Amino acid sequence: MPLTANLTLFGQVTSEDFNATSVEYQRLVELSHRPIKVAIISVLGAMITLGNIAVILVIASSVAGWSRNSRYFLMSLTGADTAFGLIVMPLNLCVSLLKDYSDGPDPLCHVVAFVNSTIYATCMYTLATISIERYVAVFYPLKYSSVMTRNRTQLLIAFAWFFPPILLLPISFPNTIIEVHFSTASLVCNPSYSSNVGYSLTLTGLIFFPCSTIMTYANLRLWLAAKKQRIKLSKHEMGGRDRPDVASRVLVPVMTVYYACWTPCMVTILYNAISGSAVPEWVEFVAVWLPTANGFLNCIFYFWINRSFRRKFRLVAQRLCLCMCPQPGRGLRCSVPGGVHVVASVWDNNNCLQERSASVSSTCTLITLAMETHM
Repeated sequence: MPLTANLTLFGQVTSEDFNATSVEYQRLVELSHRPIKVAIISVLGAMITLGNIAVILVIASSVAGWSRNSRYFLMSLTGADTAFGLIVMPLNLCVSLLKDYSDGPDPLCHVVAFVNSTIYATCMYTLATISIERYVAVFYPLKYSSVMTRNRTQLLIAFAWFFPPILLLPISFPNTIIEVHFSTASLVCNPSYSSNVGYSLTLTGLIFFPCSTIMTYANLRLWLAAKKQRIKLSKHEMGGRDRPDVASRVLVPVMTVYYACWTPCMVTILYNAISGSAVPEWVEFVAVWLPTANGFLNCIFYFWINRSFRRKFRLVAQRLCLCMCPQPGRGLRCSVPGGVHVVASVWDNNNCLQERSASVSSTCTLITLAMETHM
């Protein structure tokens, strides 16, 4: 064999060995960071689970000013967010213990990747349906009961939960249209989006972009309507005193948190699909797990910021205090006011008002303007 051919072959072998060694070294470095990552994921999972359990305890029964449909949508969101802490995180942490040095794809990793993607997509679709319900409640208050019927509400919720599994079903089967690998960088079973660019772009085109468009359009319209109403009411008041900008305090953080949590993940997916390259270790870890933080922040922006929710939460906490510790509870004056039961009964029976109210406090400030517009 000629000398030049031998040198070329030697160079190829040396290059392949170097690449294999480099990949293995990077893998060992990523695994060395696993304790820190596991701690971060565990703390985040505990926050998500506890926060959403508290929400479920409150909205399981009626909340003053919230319609029945609003509670259905918010219960759906809470269920999707709770799944982050109770399913996604424990499942991937268990797999990370089993696949430290196993490179090949296997059925378990495919199933885990399918579950991850399904819950992520369900959360986005649920946020979009909440925006639709809020939009109808504000701009069509007189038609709300006929537009957002109970059957249509249930259909929207069913779509948010059952369409993602159908769309993402190919991920669950090995050796099909897309590959799956376990990432030591993010400790997650991830689809290899570069293995099928068309399918990966289809997923982002059917999940992230439609949901983001609906949320942005609906919340932008709500914010503009609230701004117009605030200016109008300020002019009619004596002295032209500025009214508090309630909508900006709620709608702007909601959208800011949504894009801050979900955009890095989508950008990483698109980058991996188009370029076929992986992002740096900690960039991937943050991008993959940041959407789950939205599951905790939703507890704040969709629930805790609402005055009626906080009032109901205190009532539930007092009841639990009395049930669990009757004597210390009475000593700490943890008593349930008798008038609260009367008020709750009035709200339960006032279905007409509930059906025309909105899901969060910012939306309620817009109803006056919407009614003036459509009457």
